[in-house]
Amino acid sequence: MEMVGRVGFWGAIALAMMWLVPAALAQAPAEPQAEGCPRLVSQGPARIMPAVVNADELALTFVGHATFLLETPAGLTVATDYNDYVKPSLIPNVVTMNRAHSTHYTNRPDPGIRTVLRGWNPEGGPASHDVTIGDMRIRNIVTNIRDWQGGTDIAGNSIFVFEASQICVAHLGHLHHELTDEHIKQIGRVDVALVPVDGSYTLSTPQMFKVVQQIAPQLVIPMHYFSQSTLSRFLDLAREQYPVEFSQTPTVVLSRPMLPIRTKVLVLPGR
Repeated sequence: MEMVGRVGFWGAIALAMMWLVPAALAQAPAEPQAEGCPRLVSQGPARIMPAVVNADELALTFVGHATFLLETPAGLTVATDYNDYVKPSLIPNVVTMNRAHSTHYTNRPDPGIRTVLRGWNPEGGPASHDVTIGDMRIRNIVTNIRDWQGGTDIAGNSIFVFEASQICVAHLGHLHHELTDEHIKQIGRVDVALVPVDGSYTLSTPQMFKVVQQIAPQLVIPMHYFSQSTLSRFLDLAREQYPVEFSQTPTVVLSRPMLPIRTKVLVLPGR
């Protein structure tokens, strides 16, 4: 399990592994998926209150760490990186998971959850999801992750893309490498990117910033950081090109008209 402020031996190991990633790590999956979101011709459980979501809106709440709650106009609730430690107080209809660490998945999802989408395939090979549930389409793009022995776990992580109300939200998961052209094609248009900015367990700060530039979202929301200084390192780099805004609330109601014309970083408070 990841812990805030972890330093010493294991921190050094994580940093060393980051720079010794095998060339195979960033290889795209062998079978490309159909393009989605095509380019436009545009301490304790957090208390989550249901948002008021109009027909052309999508509510996004930062629960904490890598977990967000999405709410659609039809009342669908979806939690990302659902786990045993950081989760919304309500039971979501749908959850997505990754398995890089225990704070990104659980083997014991609440039985009240109707749909569980894992970013890896327990039976081997890549996970493959492209489903429409209620008024949201959810699909994944597989990536690779480092294993604890310094090797590569092929297709061990997924970027999940959520499409509702003409908004495309990409959750980058526990991303361990920069993206290939094939990844970019599969991801498609990204309006909102949920980006891990820890600077070590996933990618270095400059590498993750390059990923942001690769996918070119209109809104960047940082996640997966362990201190204010870690977040600040990413924001200092981002300010060289993008405006940075801090929200007073963990919920933002997304719509096409509210998206900025040029990329902006929005920091949401959370656990």
